[in-house]
Amino acid sequence: LFRYALGEVAMRRLRMSTVLISGIGGVGVEIAKNLILGGIRHVTIHDTKATTWLDLSAQYYLNEQCLGKNRAVESWPHLEELNDSVTVGCITEELNENLVKQFDLVIITEATLTEQKQINLWTRKYGKKFIVADCRGLFGVLFNDFGSNHIIDDTNGEPCTEVIINHIDRATGNVFVLEDMKHNLEDGDYVTFREVKGMVELNDCPPRKVKVINTMEFNIGDISTFSEHTEGGKAKTVKVPVKMEFVSLNEALLDPEILVSDHSKLDRPQQMHVIWQGLHMFLEKEKRLPRPQNLADAEQMLQYCEEINAQLPAKIRVEKVDARLAKMLSFQAVGNLVAMNGFLGGIAAQEAMKAVTGIFTPIHQWLYFDSLECLPETDSAYGLRDEGACRLQGNRYDGQAAVFGWNFQEALAKQKWLIVGAGAIGCELLKNFAMIGVACGTEGCLIITDMDNIELSNLNRQFLFRRSDVGAKKSEVAGKAAKTFNSQLNIVTMCERVGTGTENIFDDAFFEKLDGVANALDNIEARTYVDRRCVYYRLPLLDSGTQGPKGSTQVVYPFLTESYSSSHDPPEKSIPICTLRNFPNTIEHTIQWARDLFEGAFSIPAELANQFLDDPRGFFDRIEKMHDSQKLELLENVYHYLSDLRPATVEACVRWARLQFEQHFNFQIQQLLYSFPEDQLTAYGTKFWSGGKRCPHAIHFDGSNTEHRQFIFASAFLRAQMYAMKPIDDMDRVIELASEVKPPPFKPKAGLKIPTTDEEAAELVGAVSDDDSRFQDLQLMLAKLKPEKTCRLVPIDFEKDDDTNHHMEFITAASNLRAENYKIEKADFMKTKQIAGRIIPAIATTTAAVAGLVGLEFYKIVSCSSKKANLERFKNSFMNLALPFFGFAEPIRAPVKKFYDKEWTLWDCLELKGEMTLKEFLSYMKVKWKNLMSMSLCFLKELACCFRFFFRW
Repeated sequence: LFRYALGEVAMRRLRMSTVLISGIGGVGVEIAKNLILGGIRHVTIHDTKATTWLDLSAQYYLNEQCLGKNRAVESWPHLEELNDSVTVGCITEELNENLVKQFDLVIITEATLTEQKQINLWTRKYGKKFIVADCRGLFGVLFNDFGSNHIIDDTNGEPCTEVIINHIDRATGNVFVLEDMKHNLEDGDYVTFREVKGMVELNDCPPRKVKVINTMEFNIGDISTFSEHTEGGKAKTVKVPVKMEFVSLNEALLDPEILVSDHSKLDRPQQMHVIWQGLHMFLEKEKRLPRPQNLADAEQMLQYCEEINAQLPAKIRVEKVDARLAKMLSFQAVGNLVAMNGFLGGIAAQEAMKAVTGIFTPIHQWLYFDSLECLPETDSAYGLRDEGACRLQGNRYDGQAAVFGWNFQEALAKQKWLIVGAGAIGCELLKNFAMIGVACGTEGCLIITDMDNIELSNLNRQFLFRRSDVGAKKSEVAGKAAKTFNSQLNIVTMCERVGTGTENIFDDAFFEKLDGVANALDNIEARTYVDRRCVYYRLPLLDSGTQGPKGSTQVVYPFLTESYSSSHDPPEKSIPICTLRNFPNTIEHTIQWARDLFEGAFSIPAELANQFLDDPRGFFDRIEKMHDSQKLELLENVYHYLSDLRPATVEACVRWARLQFEQHFNFQIQQLLYSFPEDQLTAYGTKFWSGGKRCPHAIHFDGSNTEHRQFIFASAFLRAQMYAMKPIDDMDRVIELASEVKPPPFKPKAGLKIPTTDEEAAELVGAVSDDDSRFQDLQLMLAKLKPEKTCRLVPIDFEKDDDTNHHMEFITAASNLRAENYKIEKADFMKTKQIAGRIIPAIATTTAAVAGLVGLEFYKIVSCSSKKANLERFKNSFMNLALPFFGFAEPIRAPVKKFYDKEWTLWDCLELKGEMTLKEFLSYMKVKWKNLMSMSLCFLKELACCFRFFFRW
C-alpha cells in the first residue's frame, strides 16, 4: 500500500537511501519505526544516552529491564524485525563528520542547539539532508534543511487527471470542458493535450501553465497564432519539477519561515520560535532541563527567553515574550508523551521520505505545534501546578505525570474503553493507550475487537504483526504485543464484528460499563453503526481515518457535539450504465467494465445456477417479480451454464475463452458501429461520435499479442475452475488451442436497440418481452434437468491480493483490450489493481500522526466531566502531509431542536422506570409531556431522524 500512496519512483528511491537517526527516545523510535515500515534501504539508529524512567512513558521498545542501558542498543532488535527488506544498524559513539557524511539524510532528536548547528554544518558541507524533531511535553518542533537545490517531482501526490475538451477559444486562450465535467484544476497546474482536432499545435505540446476561470473553464495563455479548434481533444495534468531552496539552521534561526500548524493560534509560531531557543539556552547553561512545575526554573526560563528575544533581528523579535507560554514549556520540559511523539514522529518520518524521494512538498522550514488544550481547565484539577503532584517518582509514568500529575495518572488507570478494529490505526491506538497507562489499574479494562486475520500485505503498516503471525487473529496478536509494551495493561481481546448481528454480545451490559469508544475502522457503514451505539449509550467516541498522506480525526462528545453520522461526505459519482456498456472514455470506465465482466462470467451465473440446483421451485418463484427482460436474460444464463454451454473438457474452456474474446472485442464493437456508423449525426445535426463518445474499432485476435494471450489464458483458467476442472497452466498450449478455434463470421442485427442514455437503458429493462415462447421453452428445458445429477458450479469470488489466481490478470487484460477498442490510454497492472480492488493507499506515517492526535483528544475526554465539557478544548482535525497542510477546528455543536418550551439534541432521551401498560404510558405522556406528544404526532418523521426517542424502563 506504500507503493500506491507514494508511487513506483518514490519506492525505488527509498530502496536506495540511507538514514541516520540520532536520539532513540520517544520521537526518535517513532521516526525509525515509520521509516523501516516504509521500506527505506538502510536505517542506522544512534544514541549515547542510557535509559531512564522518563523514557518508559513513551519509548515502547524500552522497559524496566533496560534502565541504565543504551537506548539504541536495547531498541535495535525490535526495530530490526519490523521489515525484512530493511537493514538496521546501531552505533553508540559520538557523532562526527566522517560518520555523518555516510548517510543521505541525518535526523536529530534530543540534541542541544549547539549540537544541531554543528551537525547541520556537516550535512550542508557534503550535500546531505537534515531534519530536527523534538517533543517536550505538549510542545513539538520540527526543522528541515534539504539544501539549496531540492527538486520536487510531485508536489501533492494526486494522480494526473484528464478531461474532455468541448471548445478552445483561440482569441482568449480559454479552454472549456464538457458540460457534465469539472476540470478540478488549480492555478499553477500544468496540462498537455492530445487528440485535439483543428488546433493541432496543442497535441503533445510542452506543459502549459493553467489559470482557473471557473470549474468548467481554464486559461492556457496566448494561443492566438494557433489554428482554429474544430473538435474535441483531451487535457491532462502533468507533474512539473519544482525547485525549493533551504537555508542552514543558523540562518533559519535568524530569519525563520514557519508553517502554521493551527490557524486558531496565528500569533503562536513566532512566540514558540523564541521560547524553544530559551529552552535550549536553559539546557546549555544549567546542564539540565527545568524541573516539572518548578516556579523558580520557570522564571529562569522566562529570563532566558527574553534574553534570546532581545538578541534576535528586529523583524522577527516578538513585542513581548508570552510569559505563560514560556512557563508552560518549562513546567513540562521533561515530559514525554507517546501521543505527541506519535504525531510529530509521523510528520518527521514523512518529511524524511520527501527528503530522499523528491515526492510531496516539504515543510519549509519550521513547524511548531502545541496541544495545551489537553491540560485540565483549572489549575487545581488533578493537582496541576502543584510541584509535589508532578514530582518524578522513579516510575514508568514519570514522563506523563510531569505534565498531568499523578492524580490524573490514577484516573487513566481506571478507564474502560473499547477499540473497534486492530488494523493500522488500531495497532497505533493500542500502542498509545498501553503507554499512556489506560486500563492499567485494577478497575480499568481495555477491550479490542477485530474479526479479521492477519495478511501478508498488513505487515508494512500494522507494526504489531510479524510474518510468523500471518493467518492469526489480529486482535489476539495485537493484544499480546501491547502487553509487551506495558505489562500492567488489563486487556481483553475479542474476534467479533461490532454490528447488528452481535448485539447479543455487545449488549446493554457491555456498553454501559464503558467510558468511551475509539474507532479504527475503514468503512463508513461500520463507523456509522458504532456511532449510533455511542449516541444511544451516551459515550464519547474518537473516530479517525487515513487515505495515503491524508488523515482526519473527529471527537464525538455526549451532550456537546454532533455525532459522526450527523454529516456525510458526498456520495461517489457513479458511472452511467450506458457509458460502461457502450461509450467509455476513461480507463476507470474500462476497468469497471472488466470488473463487471469478471462477476458476470465467473461468479453471479454460478451462484444463480447453484440456487436453481438447490431449490428449482423456489428459484422460479423468486424470479417472478422481475421484469420480463431480466427474467429471460437470467434463465438464458442459467441454462447456458448448466446445459448447452457447459464444457465437457478443459479444452472446451479454451474454446469458450476464444469466443468470448471475439464477442467482447470484435462482434460487439462491429454491432455498435453498424447501429451508429462513424459518420452518424444526431437529431440536432451534430456528430454522434463526439464529446464523451469515442468512436471504437474492432480488434482481431493475435496469438502473439501479450494482452490477447493473457485474456484467453486467464479466461480459460477461471472457466475451468468454475466447473471444478483442473485448468491448463501452460499458456503456450492454451494459445495453441485457441488459435485452432474458428469463430463464426459477424452478422449484424438489424433493428437492435442500443441505449445511449441511462433513461433508455431503464426503459429497455422495463419493457414487456414479446418472446413468451422462448421464456416458456427455457423453463421447460431447465425443469427437465435433474438437479441431483447435475454437478454444482464453483462461484469465483474476486480476490485482488493473490497474484497467482489470475483474477487481476483477467481484469487487466480485459480492461486494456477494451481501452484499445476505444483508443483510451491503458493502465498497468498496479494501477488496474488499485482501481478494480478499490485499494485505499496507506502509509505508516499518516497512521502514526492520526493516532497521536486521537491520543491527545483522549487526554481531554478523561480530564473533563460530561455536561461541563468546554467545546473549545476539543479539536477535529484534517491533515495532508503531502502538501503539507494541517487544519484544526472545534467540533460542531450538537444542533438544538425546539418545540414550544422543550429543547433537545440527538443525545437526549426520555427515561421511564418501572412497568407500564400502553394506556398508562399515553396517560403519563399527556400529563407530563403533552406538547411533546403533540409534536410526536406532527413531526414523527423528524423525530425518527434526529430525536432518538428511546425509552428505558
